[in-house]
Amino acid sequence: MHDIEIKNFTKKYNSLTAVENLSLSVSGGELFGLIGPDGAGKTTLMRCICTLLVPTSGTILVKGLEVTQNIVAIRSLLGYMPQRFSLYLDLTVEQNLRFFAELFQVPLREREIRMQQLYQFSRLEPFKKRLAGALSGGMKQKLALSCALIHTPQILILDEPTFGVDPVSRQEFWNILRSIQQQGTTILVSTAYMDEANQCDRVALFFNGRVRGVGTPADLRAGYHYPLYRLLASDLRELEKYFRLQKEVHTTQKFGDALHVSFYERPDENYWHHCQHATSGNLKKWTIQPPSIEDIFLELMGSTNV
Repeated sequence: MHDIEIKNFTKKYNSLTAVENLSLSVSGGELFGLIGPDGAGKTTLMRCICTLLVPTSGTILVKGLEVTQNIVAIRSLLGYMPQRFSLYLDLTVEQNLRFFAELFQVPLREREIRMQQLYQFSRLEPFKKRLAGALSGGMKQKLALSCALIHTPQILILDEPTFGVDPVSRQEFWNILRSIQQQGTTILVSTAYMDEANQCDRVALFFNGRVRGVGTPADLRAGYHYPLYRLLASDLRELEKYFRLQKEVHTTQKFGDALHVSFYERPDENYWHHCQHATSGNLKKWTIQPPSIEDIFLELMGSTNV
């Protein structure tokens, strides 16, 4: 049995369809990522899983329990960390943890043990007397995660937990999630950072309320069948204009200071020298580029009606 099973799920807000006919499953002990930009429908899906919204149609099962019929039981199984920091800014770190321990009715004899465990992995104990509002962004996220874990949930739902957090704290946060997963917790996490897909066991690429692709990051990359190159130029904009006009080119996308160009067939060395001459030397360098999750995502967006 899957820990989370979604069948033909649709959620509408009046005439707006936020998620359409989605089917997806998350296995026990899996770290599963919902990857997509803002407005893709990730938060709506998560809030329905957490029984905070009612599906318009379709079925969502959590540990075999239907979300509209077993609200209290499901909430006892879940730890939920919403997109926006939702703790009490005028309470200290310790007071927030104690509040949520009481809210989730954690037995008194277990409460202190659990708090010490959470202090240990989050490294927040030296700051336990500090007001939550005075914490850094990364520390706030660790506190929110600790409060979601205070009752030892079987399933953890995290909505863009690394949004706005610096790169070092982001990586530290993912290391914490891996340690939580190793203790047997199932984790469903959403993110708009495409590179974070590589931190997950499996991912669903999400856009405009629909899943465009599902699989392990390695499987998704293996499904990219076009030769891809990374190009450097003196004038990247002019180089992009040139390659967009070439019939042998499948796609062009800017990636920072480089251009990713995919081809229907792999070009030979003579082709590149021709391009260098045709662009009056604007093309400076070309190297084979393994496809990133962002390349995959853009390809899937372009191959479907979006």
